[in-house]
Amino acid sequence: MANDLLQVKNLSVIIGEEIAVNQISFTIPKGKITAIVGESGSGKSITALSIMQLLPAIASLKGELIFEQKDTSLSNIAADYKFGKNDLRGKEIAMIFQEPMTSLNPVLSCGKQVREMLLEHTSISKIAARIETISLFDQVGLINPEEVYKKFPHELSGGQKQRVMIAMAISCKPSLLIADEPTTALDVNVQATIIELLQDLQKKTGMAILFISHDLALVSQIADHIIVMHKGKIVEQGSANTVIRTPTASYTKALLECRPTPDQKGKLLPIFSDDGDSFTRIISEITKPEVDKTVGEASKTILEVDKLNVSFPASKDFLGRSKSRINILQDVSLHVQERECVGIVGESGSGKTTLARALLHLIKIDSGKIMLQGKDVSSLSAKELRIMRRDLQIVFQDPYGSLNPRISIGAAIAEPMKVHGIGANKNDRRERIADLLQKVNLQPDHMRRYPHQFSGGQRQRICIARALALAPDFLIFDESVSALDVRVQAQVLNIISELRSELGFAALFISHDLNVVHHISDRIIVMQHGKIVEEGLAGAVLFNPQEEYTKSLVEAIPQLR
Repeated sequence: MANDLLQVKNLSVIIGEEIAVNQISFTIPKGKITAIVGESGSGKSITALSIMQLLPAIASLKGELIFEQKDTSLSNIAADYKFGKNDLRGKEIAMIFQEPMTSLNPVLSCGKQVREMLLEHTSISKIAARIETISLFDQVGLINPEEVYKKFPHELSGGQKQRVMIAMAISCKPSLLIADEPTTALDVNVQATIIELLQDLQKKTGMAILFISHDLALVSQIADHIIVMHKGKIVEQGSANTVIRTPTASYTKALLECRPTPDQKGKLLPIFSDDGDSFTRIISEITKPEVDKTVGEASKTILEVDKLNVSFPASKDFLGRSKSRINILQDVSLHVQERECVGIVGESGSGKTTLARALLHLIKIDSGKIMLQGKDVSSLSAKELRIMRRDLQIVFQDPYGSLNPRISIGAAIAEPMKVHGIGANKNDRRERIADLLQKVNLQPDHMRRYPHQFSGGQRQRICIARALALAPDFLIFDESVSALDVRVQAQVLNIISELRSELGFAALFISHDLNVVHHISDRIIVMQHGKIVEEGLAGAVLFNPQEEYTKSLVEAIPQLR
């Protein structure tokens, strides 16, 4: 059709022996925003890389890619790499990748990297390219664009790096911009700003956008047309309003149903089958009474933090001595009661993870007290600290990086048990590990497998099992579900809720997703610039925030339109 900028016809991509994309067809209209949604492994990014002709050498591509009525399929452009690909890639079709830090060259300033795009695809001079780059930085909302031009990627925040990537992508005024999960690693406020920026640029320039995400609520706010992919196939596509309001595919319904919503608090989230063709809804109430219903009653305090201060060196002299310091945590005070889950929310740099590391005594504190079970953590000897850590465990954000790839998961779970003398012998520990694996919905015979043999959600469950191996009284979850797809996230949240009810441990749940924190937590603490700016019952913070910063976080939560 004349209005179609890109036509994808019967596209298939085979990598090795695996069919990554299986005969999909769709169109991207001119001047519209088309979204592709689906979980990890659904073929979203492979589809985008096929359009950009950035597939690995071992990949084989079949089908047609017709851009502006011209066939750009691999077979037609392989003979002339520069004329065929570079004439389109970067100039007519540009891409924003998911992780800006790995997409930017760490040894070149941000300005030079954007200038390079202009010099490659246009005939302007270096001076004119510099002026245009600074103008682009201003267009994408970077403060002091002249200074940003000189800075290197590591000197910018995640949101600023993503803006640099957007400036680079739009520098040659492309007809099609592909945005591959451009906001996944960003905080909710930064995410909202990036989405608003993309919408504004699309309206001003008239370019088409292919927006890739796993979040249906997010794409419902930006897309005109939605394509839902699962296991390399398109299971549903249509207008955004139709797909969101009247989905026909059971997989689309699954993605919508298992999102944590305020009305699901106190219940287990729906769980769906792996093939997405059917699902089993779990609607049983969590048996543990919510702490926020019994606030004020006598309850044992597990953790108490009083006026905690932590700072890091900002600069050092030639002898390596600190010249100045940056305050990361400032007079932070909080408490966690027995069986209670306290959520901590805030943007990157608010001090959430630093607080978790300070509680575990993994970083040195400047002043203040950390009391665990009535004992001052900062005054413990090395031996006493090791004993204390049996009662205080953490589940990290990246499960793959938390597990040793060279040892089986059974050995990984057994390791802390050996250190702390849990289990009479090897057989006793094996029985305990089998029981732990069953508690997190894994099979006992999985203990002989290695981390790479599991999915991301399964690895996170393994990390939870390892943390529970010492029967701790207190668990810290540091962004433990933020990198998971929505169905896997629902499974992990249910497991945490069920284990809290069964084992009775207290928890600190750190995240930037207020919907998730509200679902799992009894109380919520909001942090900004190393300080606690608001705290209260989970419902009160979400539905009646008092501070402007909290209100901005709540307002930025993506909602289904």
